[in-house]
Amino acid sequence: MRYSQYFIPTVKETPSDAEVISHQLMLRAGMIRKLAAGVYNYLPLGLRSIRKVENIVREEMNRAGAIELLMPTVQPSELWQESGRWEQYGKELLRFKDRKDTEFCLGPTHEEVITDLVRREVKSYRQLPINLYQIQGKFRDEIRPRFGLMRGREFIMKDAYSFDVDEKAADTSYDKMYQAYRRIFERCGLRFRAVEADTGSIGGSYSHEFMVLAESGEDAIVSCTACDYAANVEKAEARQTGAADHAEARPLEKVATPDKKSIEDVAGFLDVHASALVKTLVLLADNEPIVVLLRGDHELNEIKLKNLLGCDLLEMAGDDVVLKVTGAPTGFAGPVGIGVKIIADLAVQGMKNFVTGANSKDLHLKNVNLERDFTASVFADIRNVVLGDSCPRCAGGTLEMWRGIEVGHVFKLGTKYSKAMKATYLDADGKEQIIFMGCYGIGIGRTVAACIEQNHDENGIIFPLPIAPFHCIISALNMKEEPVRDCSEAIYAQLAAAGVEVLLDDRDERPGFKFKDADLIGIPLRIVVGAKNLAEGKVELKDRKTGGVELLPVADAVEKVKTAVGEALKQ
Repeated sequence: MRYSQYFIPTVKETPSDAEVISHQLMLRAGMIRKLAAGVYNYLPLGLRSIRKVENIVREEMNRAGAIELLMPTVQPSELWQESGRWEQYGKELLRFKDRKDTEFCLGPTHEEVITDLVRREVKSYRQLPINLYQIQGKFRDEIRPRFGLMRGREFIMKDAYSFDVDEKAADTSYDKMYQAYRRIFERCGLRFRAVEADTGSIGGSYSHEFMVLAESGEDAIVSCTACDYAANVEKAEARQTGAADHAEARPLEKVATPDKKSIEDVAGFLDVHASALVKTLVLLADNEPIVVLLRGDHELNEIKLKNLLGCDLLEMAGDDVVLKVTGAPTGFAGPVGIGVKIIADLAVQGMKNFVTGANSKDLHLKNVNLERDFTASVFADIRNVVLGDSCPRCAGGTLEMWRGIEVGHVFKLGTKYSKAMKATYLDADGKEQIIFMGCYGIGIGRTVAACIEQNHDENGIIFPLPIAPFHCIISALNMKEEPVRDCSEAIYAQLAAAGVEVLLDDRDERPGFKFKDADLIGIPLRIVVGAKNLAEGKVELKDRKTGGVELLPVADAVEKVKTAVGEALKQ
């Protein structure tokens, strides 16, 4: 492809509305252009990378035995009402009516549609297992679309759905997809972690997120220093600690703490560490007040608590509820004398002689102890893990923290949708059984954006070879000079004939201008053809990732590019 005949509208200035680096660079590199909030045009350069991710995904899905189909974007409301998600999904589901006042939505995902398809067509155990997938546009009406392709409203997604006769068979299908996802992101050239995750609105019994590691990642993830355990912070398990080694329980003591409401203020005033305090939180679970206890230096994990309670709505109580439950203003709550259900984190179970609020303004209690002074209804893991926590899986490891960008998610759904929508089959004895399901998603555009978040420098994008829009760019420094033009054209023809995707920068521009564009758009390999080096029969070969530059004979440079591309694209 010749640069002068291609459409790459690069810009030098960073757009003011682009907050993250992938958004900035995709706009500057001429890969995308905004049409509306969270809705983008994919320009040729961006589309090439997106198609490469799609091709890798398609090859690995096919290799794993999945079968491609295509489902409609527009979905009838009755399917969502059957599954119970028409109201549950919330305002992200874009609803509309046709001319006959029939309700529809733009599909944010396709569990209902695929379940309906399979229940109509699959009748016997002989037709199972089956795994169906598509690569298709989705729409979620995000309340605050931002970060370009990282959190848009319209996006390209690969979603797959497995159907099995029982849970054991479903586990096999899940593992096949899990391994396929590992191969996909390895082939894309990304550094990633597969982490245990909460199932969220999709539902199911367990799931894994595939996280591209990047400092700018929205999600916090943890992994063990000694074993393979990794999880999203929302899901990461906190290991129960042993009882604190303290003296006997000391007498309860009420102390004045004027205007000291926060953990930091109380700890400083009493000259103790935050870990010696227990904070008392009042929450509403489906509008019923509950009290939650956490060690002072720990934070509540609302997802863990919500899952524990099995409630639909969980929120912090307002000042009026806190006053009604504790008899004191917010900031002075404690568990002693409370008349509502108390849920304590596991870390509290091992504490002695700790500090809590006294349920009275400007007062706290010292030397509070479990059982003697109050009783918790439940002890459970309801906190966020922190750096250095012991691994919940192995004896010797500790947890380290990372930032990650979710690019894929696999779910073991079980019978959540098949039971609600009556997707059944007849077993070998002719008895009707519920189908077991799994679902598996990858954000295609999001994967490209996450790649850029992970691979860039001050000059622009640094694409891994497998998903770069082009493998190599030839920077011809002056196409008006016959030797430069002839050599550039010859290299271009040889590389193209060898299957290398090559971009010939034949524009009448200054060398520095061409070099800046080449760095910005992130092409992995660059051959510079200039009259001075060419007089000695040589060209310059630069590796975008390492910055390494070699002066090589023309034939050697061509062979080196062909070899590098061939090695990178081995499956």
